[in-house]
Amino acid sequence: MQVMKWSVIALAVAAGSTQMAMASSQSESNGLIEDTSFDIFNRVLYMNRDFRNGPNSASTSTNPAGYREETGLGIRLLLESGFTQGTVGVGFDAHSLSSIKIDSGRGRYGNGLFGQTGDGRGDDTQTEVGGAIKFRVSDTVLKYGNQMTASPVFATDDSRILPEVTTGTLLTSNEIEGLELSAGRFTAMSSQVGSYRDSINGRDSDTGLKNPGLTSANIFGASYSFTDNFSAAVHHSDVEDYFKKIYVNLNYNLPITDDQALNFDLNGYKTTGEGDELAGEVDNKIWSLAAAYSVGAHTFTVAHQRSSGDAGYVYGVDGGGTIFLANSVQFSDFNGENENSWQARYDIDMATFGVPGLSFMTRYIVGDNITTRDDDGFVTDGDAQEREINLEAKYVIQDGAAKDLSFRIRNAFYRADNSYSGDVNDFRLIVEYPLSVL
Repeated sequence: MQVMKWSVIALAVAAGSTQMAMASSQSESNGLIEDTSFDIFNRVLYMNRDFRNGPNSASTSTNPAGYREETGLGIRLLLESGFTQGTVGVGFDAHSLSSIKIDSGRGRYGNGLFGQTGDGRGDDTQTEVGGAIKFRVSDTVLKYGNQMTASPVFATDDSRILPEVTTGTLLTSNEIEGLELSAGRFTAMSSQVGSYRDSINGRDSDTGLKNPGLTSANIFGASYSFTDNFSAAVHHSDVEDYFKKIYVNLNYNLPITDDQALNFDLNGYKTTGEGDELAGEVDNKIWSLAAAYSVGAHTFTVAHQRSSGDAGYVYGVDGGGTIFLANSVQFSDFNGENENSWQARYDIDMATFGVPGLSFMTRYIVGDNITTRDDDGFVTDGDAQEREINLEAKYVIQDGAAKDLSFRIRNAFYRADNSYSGDVNDFRLIVEYPLSVL
């Protein structure tokens, strides 16, 4: 193993020497204004969650009919400046996030599309503005302010109309070719339905429990591409008074022929409680391994995911997207205490058959061996089960005035033991239209 370690170091040094001999991103800067981009991203989302067991604990008293149904429009204005020229480049980013309620109601509210008014209805409109200042030296960027993140241990969620936004500092370095290093500290998180700092605080609509919110989160990470087909990553986070996490990833792609390949993707988290343990006494290990075989327009995937410890995998205060696991799907994450789950998935790209932009996906996931507990922590079931079927179709217009306009249908059928969760049908229609102004 010592030979392997020295080989990796030698590769990194060689890659770094090559990178330093080449022009850096900062040396190629055209200027603050010249490299500026301005994009407008529009998303319409219709979402219906039908709780098949009626108005049970999953639907809460705000949904006496046992379902939630809402439609909204999200408009994002995203401005990213270039960097000033010189050794140290300076720039800024700014955004405006707005939501417009198209349809909702007091009896149908609760899908996470809008904020809530005093009488239990969805807000008609919401707007959040923010920005960040950034500095660049060579191929290293330091950004402070409001931003969206995509770290495996701190990822803002973008599964509704608008994304979560966090506030803090993020340092990203790509000085060595193939190696990316990152470090950050974040002190606030706004939710997808809140337009103010720390709006992730508040009462959870499903559980009714108070969420104290984010105080601070420190993250560190490294990813390295050993070859064009093999990469690895390790990340760490420390979320004050909640938990600490370690994440690892290995990804290997094996080309077989020009139109055939195998891909293997391993993801894993280890979570332990920290400080006041506001998320509970968390001691969890969870990992997933996915193998995908692609041939022409077809991709066949199988995945296994396994959770162990005295709790399930916990996330949310560190970003609703902080779950880089194979069996985290449309409705369920299959991350229960001691849960084992399997997935079979099929994708097809219709471009091969003369319809570019059209694609379909279906998958089936089943999980068992789930441990459930009552409010006092006593085990109530040691073998609860859940399963989910997903059906998706997407079409992206390829050219013309409406180029890149996309239509996507997502349908989930979720079933579980009553001791674990209620049955749900989740249907979403998503229309997205990105516009590049600059």
